[in-house]
Amino acid sequence: MEICCSGRIMHCRSVCCNHWSSEERLDGKTVIITGANTGIGKETARDLARRGARIIMACRDLERAEEARTDILEDTGNENVVIRKLDLSDIKSIRAFAEIINKEEKQVNILINNAGIMMCPFSKTADGFEMQLGVNHLGHFLLTYLLLDLIKRSAPARIVIVASVAHTWTGLHLDDINSERSYDPMKAYGQSKLANVLFARSLAKRLQGSGVSVFSLHPGVVQSDLWRHQHQCIQVAVKIFRIFTKTTVEGAQTTIYCAVEPSLESLSGGYFSDCAPARCSRTASNDDLAQKLWEVSCNILGITWQ
Repeated sequence: MEICCSGRIMHCRSVCCNHWSSEERLDGKTVIITGANTGIGKETARDLARRGARIIMACRDLERAEEARTDILEDTGNENVVIRKLDLSDIKSIRAFAEIINKEEKQVNILINNAGIMMCPFSKTADGFEMQLGVNHLGHFLLTYLLLDLIKRSAPARIVIVASVAHTWTGLHLDDINSERSYDPMKAYGQSKLANVLFARSLAKRLQGSGVSVFSLHPGVVQSDLWRHQHQCIQVAVKIFRIFTKTTVEGAQTTIYCAVEPSLESLSGGYFSDCAPARCSRTASNDDLAQKLWEVSCNILGITWQ
């Protein structure tokens, strides 16, 4: 009976997950992964370390990051895995991180904007932004801006943005982007993920001809710490229906695909799911809206980025 159940689980997952594998090597390449101490970020770091890359784990919780680094080192034998402090909810931390990277690193070939927070109670970042928008979009927007010159000098290079199918849940409320008049955790999360897809689209257009490609993606419904803010009933439901969800290893595959698959160079700006091009929402394809979000983001962060 247990064997039968196991077979059904594997079958369900094989239906949900487009299996992809590659022997592509990353020797001599440097990869930054935000939120690399847990979940799909950790599994992404493990896979790319196994491919020979220098991995920079950009993490807020240094203790958990050290535990993850030890695990990755023991598993892959790659000692070129380092930890750098990064709190995406604090502009000072983002700027300090970028300053260290620009000073110490000769190249950044792949930037993976992976860290995120999901459907948390209303709170604000250190700089007064709604937490989900601040961490998921604005923090990564600023980080990318601060590292972009180094990334360009490292071309061919890639920027991979972990978004979500949740971008289809809502629109972009530019007149109340910090959800101060009305806060719905699900809609705020959806808005932050929509911002991820729009950012990738706009950035790719600006980087045409630079040798830097940009991709956004939906990792799938993954069994990870992202569910920690959900009501206990939802957490129980996720566990009950785990046969239809992805493990963290499975959830990391589309990120890895966008980071290393050689055939994607002509698809910069695209949105991916299950290791293949996917269709994003009509709103996420709106270039005028993407431009407005770009301008609002720059204004909020106090930066000039044409």
